[in-house]
Amino acid sequence: MTAGDDPRAVDDPRAVDDPRAVDDLQGEDAPRPGDELPTLTIPITRTLIVAGALASRDYQDVHHDTEAARQKGSPEIFMNILTTNGLVGRYLTDHFGPRCTLRKVAIRLGAPNYPGDTMVLSGTVTEVTDGTAVVRVVGANGLGHHVTGTVTVGLPEGTA
Repeated sequence: MTAGDDPRAVDDPRAVDDPRAVDDLQGEDAPRPGDELPTLTIPITRTLIVAGALASRDYQDVHHDTEAARQKGSPEIFMNILTTNGLVGRYLTDHFGPRCTLRKVAIRLGAPNYPGDTMVLSGTVTEVTDGTAVVRVVGANGLGHHVTGTVTVGLPEGTA
């Protein structure tokens, strides 16, 4: 199998097998308190909501059945916290690279994510110590803040 045949092969210099992945976060690129991460815009689709619920084995009807959601007081199905948690994790690993680890995720949900909306994730590094970075994360949609919290990220060796 050649690199072109490998479905994991990407042009991203932070790809898992790329030795530059660790180097990208050293020196001037190392995270510092106050650094703002680039935003990530996520379209909230019905498919994303239902697939996330199924993937996390959350079979609550409010995550896949519009009529049941309405009967329970919601105008539409809405995203579950496990999907949100996964999207927050993706946001951070997209930024810090595949060799980082999520050490602690402390998030709180606010406004629901409904189909047809968009969530924009943003983050600010608040602390960097002993090979970890603490990032304040906010995910906002058209109704307000969907998710807020902090995530402690273990950085690849030699990056902080």
